[in-house]
Amino acid sequence: MNRSSTDLSNKQTGSTKVLGVAGSLRKNSHSTHTLRILLRIAKEKYGSQTQILDLREITLPLYNPNLETNESVDNNSIQIASDAVKWADAFILASPDYHGSMSGTIKNFLDYFWEEFAGKTFGYVCTSHEKGLTVMDQMRTAVRQCYGWSMPYGVSINGEQDFNSKGEIINAILSKRLTMLARDLSVYGKLIRQQFQKDLEEKDSYTFAARYRE
Repeated sequence: MNRSSTDLSNKQTGSTKVLGVAGSLRKNSHSTHTLRILLRIAKEKYGSQTQILDLREITLPLYNPNLETNESVDNNSIQIASDAVKWADAFILASPDYHGSMSGTIKNFLDYFWEEFAGKTFGYVCTSHEKGLTVMDQMRTAVRQCYGWSMPYGVSINGEQDFNSKGEIINAILSKRLTMLARDLSVYGKLIRQQFQKDLEEKDSYTFAARYRE
């Protein structure tokens, strides 16, 4: 994992822990670059703790439900991803648009987890020449099936139109959208996670969190 955006020693009490998951294997990916900008805004402007899980830098094996019995597989990358997912209160999934769908890298990441997503909030970033609406819808569907919560909007990027040759954002609307998503995820991610954890501690069986009690 690239820990350049990591602040695990952050002492801010109650700050939202936001994990950005970069799902592009392309060098100099616009979606990964945008994700880093978004995480920086969440940290510097809204006080969130941030990490980035760059799936170009760690290699998750193709998901196999029998993986625990397969001794030939190196589990180091899986452990890194698992630790990051458990740490997070909220997520930003960043994916390119591949034929109207999320990247196989993101889908493979999502296949590894289920209960870890419950009671956590997700935001979405997509690089696309066609707004990436179906891509974000499919990511939301996968997250919903894992009982995660999703922001009701996402951020679409068109690299050629939104960035200059230096990687600087030249689209004012994109800048505003990234700031809005960083703010909303920092705020709602914390609120939803805190309520979910509170529900886990209570005895009321008529709550969403009841099924996750030990």
